[in-house]
Amino acid sequence: MTYSRLQEFVAELFGTMVLILFGCGSVAMVVLFPNAGPVPHGGYTNIVLGWGLAVTFGIYISGATSGAHLNPAVSLALAVTGRFPWSKLPHYVAGQFVGAFLGAAIVFLVYYAQWIHVDPAFDHTTGVFATFPAVPGFWPAFIDQVVGTAILLALILAVGDKFNIHAPSNLAPIVIGLLVLAIGISWGGMQGYAINPARDFGPRLFAVVAGFKNNGLTDGSGIWLPPVLGSLVGGVLGAVVYDFCIGRPLARAHEMRNRASGMDPDYVQTGVPQVEAAPAATVRTRLSA
Repeated sequence: MTYSRLQEFVAELFGTMVLILFGCGSVAMVVLFPNAGPVPHGGYTNIVLGWGLAVTFGIYISGATSGAHLNPAVSLALAVTGRFPWSKLPHYVAGQFVGAFLGAAIVFLVYYAQWIHVDPAFDHTTGVFATFPAVPGFWPAFIDQVVGTAILLALILAVGDKFNIHAPSNLAPIVIGLLVLAIGISWGGMQGYAINPARDFGPRLFAVVAGFKNNGLTDGSGIWLPPVLGSLVGGVLGAVVYDFCIGRPLARAHEMRNRASGMDPDYVQTGVPQVEAAPAATVRTRLSA
């Protein structure tokens, strides 16, 4: 089934918006509600669980239409490795950034009454929307984002690789959500594991529009750069390394096995049984579906 550019744009917008609604919503619960209040605010465990489930549900809502990239680093890496047409990159990325911005706006709207109670000056809760480094400086955060996003892309490709131990399509969103959960548990301390330029920059831009101070974008700190640049570099790196070390060797091994067994390679690609190879003059026949 073919979808229009507008339909793909809308799917990426809604998928990324859902990602932000659950992800930033989980951070808002932790930051805006004290332990002593009527609503227990939880902690970092709540946040990593929230982001993992956010990815899962974002994929479920948009996966059938757009493939649910939800992340410019994913779209770019797939384009670089030939899995995604470059011509679609602009409207996919635009949908992701718009969806992230709108998701942040909805989170702010829902929690506004509590927000102005906890931080009326909007000067110390921008972290609900965007990530901030634990260690000052560009390079520690940049390296963290490169490594985290490289892991993300390599394992996304592994999950979807038909020659690897891939997850069924209806379970892939859960597996990828668990992957993001694992990255948050293992790599979340240095930069808040943005691993997604839209997830970080879209809500950060909304924070600027809403008047939040110390936002990492207009305060001259340049904090917004590592989650954007590091994620893009890391995504491409992870995809290229996976293809070179795992993906292509697996594909070549399957091709050689099919040739050695005399089976038509189309059998593996389509699932339609083929008769075993016959002399060159013999025409292969397909079994009717």
